[in-house]
Amino acid sequence: MRSVYDQECAQEFVSLQARMDKYFYDVTVNCPYHQPYPATFYQGVSGPMPDRAMELFLAAGYRRNGNYLYTMHCADCRGCIPIRLYPKTFRSNRNQRRVLQRNTDVDISIGSILPTPENLDLCEKFLRSRFPYKNNTAKGYYSGFFLNAVTTTFEFRYRFQGRLIGNGIIDIGDNWMNAVYFFFDPDEGRRSLGTLNILTMVDFCLQKNIEYLYLGYLIRNVPAMSYKERFRPYYILVDSQWQEGSAGC
Repeated sequence: MRSVYDQECAQEFVSLQARMDKYFYDVTVNCPYHQPYPATFYQGVSGPMPDRAMELFLAAGYRRNGNYLYTMHCADCRGCIPIRLYPKTFRSNRNQRRVLQRNTDVDISIGSILPTPENLDLCEKFLRSRFPYKNNTAKGYYSGFFLNAVTTTFEFRYRFQGRLIGNGIIDIGDNWMNAVYFFFDPDEGRRSLGTLNILTMVDFCLQKNIEYLYLGYLIRNVPAMSYKERFRPYYILVDSQWQEGSAGC
């Protein structure tokens, strides 16, 4: 059953979608998650967007890439499942508490998104290690993915002894936070910095009374995307309705 909040969002989105659909179109490419099916992005470019409009798009399962908003219209695959948390109901498990303990020596700050040499170097190192594909560059990620004119964007910076070891790009509104991307030093793998980043976002949302934390897509057969369901309880968008998820659900 839909919550009152989700019912209101769905009703408002019908009107918003009717006005915006003429600016959206399908783009079919090779799947960026290396699934054996073509990926079709239903996307449209946007200028600055009111906070509530961005909230409605997120609640409807859309994501942001640069100045584009998109959702998936793949013909042969339904693997990309929008996932979100309610920070007030989240309960950390033993492993997540161990991650926090393991990283007590990490300094965390939040600030404006900046393509500084430090950020670019770390992003480049991450991409070379994890996604060493042609034309995959840190400058390209910042200019075409992270930086935007659509909404308010910040970054969480993670430092050990002054050295940048992780960076989490987020969009943020009055009542929502959207996890855009996270990159980190591959040499610091034992720290589980991706988990630390989600725990940091949850804590920030609790401090600022933000109710909805969007984690992007849950893709169960892609390890870099499946770990999100370890944060419980989590909620997934299925047949246009948010429902509590569980392993295999």
